[in-house]
Amino acid sequence: MEALAAELFAWLDAVSGFIWGPYLLIPLLLGTGVFLTVRLRGLQFRRLGAGLYTAFITRREGTGEGDISHFQALMTALAATVGTGNIVGVATAIALGGPGALFWMWVTGLVGMATKYCEALLAVKYRVVNSRGEQAGGPMYYLSRALPWPELGRLLGWMFAFFTAIAAFGIGNMVQSHAVADAMQGAFDVPTWVTGAVIAVLLALVTLGGIRSIGRVTGVLVPFMILLYILGASVVLIAHFDQIPAAFAMVFSDAFTGTAATGGFIGAGLAQAIRFGVARGIFSNESGLGSAGIAAAAAKTEEPGRQALVSMTQTFIDTLVVCTFTGIAIICTGVWSSGANGVALTQMAMNAGLPGDLGGMLVAVSLAFFAFSTLLGWCFYGERAVEYLFGESAIRLYRLLFVVAAFYGAIRTLEFVWTFADVMNGLMAIPNLIGLWLLSAVAVRETNAFLSRHRR
Repeated sequence: MEALAAELFAWLDAVSGFIWGPYLLIPLLLGTGVFLTVRLRGLQFRRLGAGLYTAFITRREGTGEGDISHFQALMTALAATVGTGNIVGVATAIALGGPGALFWMWVTGLVGMATKYCEALLAVKYRVVNSRGEQAGGPMYYLSRALPWPELGRLLGWMFAFFTAIAAFGIGNMVQSHAVADAMQGAFDVPTWVTGAVIAVLLALVTLGGIRSIGRVTGVLVPFMILLYILGASVVLIAHFDQIPAAFAMVFSDAFTGTAATGGFIGAGLAQAIRFGVARGIFSNESGLGSAGIAAAAAKTEEPGRQALVSMTQTFIDTLVVCTFTGIAIICTGVWSSGANGVALTQMAMNAGLPGDLGGMLVAVSLAFFAFSTLLGWCFYGERAVEYLFGESAIRLYRLLFVVAAFYGAIRTLEFVWTFADVMNGLMAIPNLIGLWLLSAVAVRETNAFLSRHRR
């Protein structure tokens, strides 16, 4: 049995390496972002201010169909993306690719904003009203309803929903609960089973109320957790203020030259900086996976373009803001070359600027908030996928399985789950990316019409 498990793990690892390697998904995701940026004439740079204003100042529309506000839809999507990738993923990228990897994370985020915009626009445009009177949308709906080849559209929509429902148990569930349990045990000596039980109960209470309940909780939890983390990182940056210019200079120079070996850092070439920066950037902001479109479709809006502008700010906040605070803190404190990796590297950076072990505690608490919010977001994504596949009657069972999996993930080691989740995430991205290329003309036409109605 152990030999079979080892063989299966090796096979999954090979599949994951191919899907997320330099020849398939990474260039496809990055290429899609560049393609859509060109087709939309750099919309994410021209209209970022309008998106942020609508999300944080206007926050909601007085009219329009939908279940939650612009702000709550954005926070639900942010809940799913601002997670371990912002703490662990950034540290891993820099530890393996050098400071230049942060530059390539920025590039991924900037072009990924165009991808996120199109996903949200299409999700709102082709959403439907389900049997409970709620708005349901996302790639499975715009693939099945908008493509001019109905059979291909239904196949791609089914594939996306199937892989999303499964992927939610991995990167959106067990990986996150395990990260919280690990952090709580390491920082506060809380037994993993206790953390798992608390997560399961809280998860069940919040998700029982559906998207409106999730939207209300994430609308409070997500801003609080991001501000708490940024405040702690800001204290570290202020303590090393004189090193910040050099840190940024290193990011830009090493992005095109690679990084020489120094301290415990073994050195990284240009290809490694690009590979780990792009891969971890995509892992963090999920642009191209299609998941955020599911949350966008629930927003109360009359204009697909307006919610799309709001949704693209998710990638900006996740990668250009939160990931940058983590990355610059790691670089300017000098711990990036220590040889440490993952959450330990981020904790070292925070401890370098905060008294005692406060930095390690901040990372542990932030990781707990980030991971729990990801559980909420991905539970909603999985529910919508299952509803598309099997109907409303399957949602209750799915929620139960999701809660049980969260407890299980907290108490078990998860090498296999990490690899399995990577494969499922990659497989859900492929039909979505095909749809974005084929429907790019629709997105451009809808965008031009929207902007012509709201020129200012």
